[in-house]
Amino acid sequence: MAKQKLKSHSGAKKRFFKTASGKFAYRKCSRSHILVHKSPKRLRTLRQTGYVTDTLTEQMRHLLPYD
Repeated sequence: MAKQKLKSHSGAKKRFFKTASGKFAYRKCSRSHILVHKSPKRLRTLRQTGYVTDTLTEQMRHLLPYD
């Protein structure tokens, strides 16, 4: 009997992606509206990609098995 396929977590699928080095990355939040009140320094840091920590990488592998 064939082994069943695993389902990817639909919420994680929309928010995380895998980099070429195998790390999981995400876009930072708070960049969509009310940008006038945020300082330029804060907006610069929000522009950068966020990376999942090493302690949570194993959980991300379960959420996104084929990514």
